[in-house]
Amino acid sequence: MAESGTGLDEVVPDTLDAVPSHLVTVEYTGGLKVETGCVLTPTQLKNRPVCISWPTDGDNLYTLMMIDPDAPSRADPKYRHWLHWLVVNIPGCKVGEGEEPFEYIGAGPPKGTGIHRYVFVALKQTGNIVYEGTRCTSKQIEGRGGWQNREFISKHSLLPVGANYFKAEWDDYVPVLYASLSAK
Repeated sequence: MAESGTGLDEVVPDTLDAVPSHLVTVEYTGGLKVETGCVLTPTQLKNRPVCISWPTDGDNLYTLMMIDPDAPSRADPKYRHWLHWLVVNIPGCKVGEGEEPFEYIGAGPPKGTGIHRYVFVALKQTGNIVYEGTRCTSKQIEGRGGWQNREFISKHSLLPVGANYFKAEWDDYVPVLYASLSAK
């Protein structure tokens, strides 16, 4: 994924301090693949990806996060970063075997807020993470807005190894998504 920050819609510096050297490959149901910077719809993204991978190193553990740096809008990102998904202690890139403190919620940009960027970041861990923070099911939003990804990365000495992103804006699935969510 080695490209300048500007070429990545300013994912660097809005989300990461540097561009990771590898691409996180992401595939949704029906063979829908995330191509860097592509535009997808919330309807296409309502279910978690079926396949995610990145280059791994031996028996190391990894963290995967999916974040929206544009919440509630790119012009006013007061909830940057909105955490859509967090999986820690992933052996290699076997995401299903990791611990999921924040279950997956698909893209849901509010109506009238334009295009949002959604960023997948794979990070190499230095050891097991004992996660003691807020936990959310796929129906909960508490703790997702204003996620401090840089603080989390620093606290756990994580090394970004790969990233990818797509863009999406409101469609008629978003009200259905919102109706399924609760504050607790």
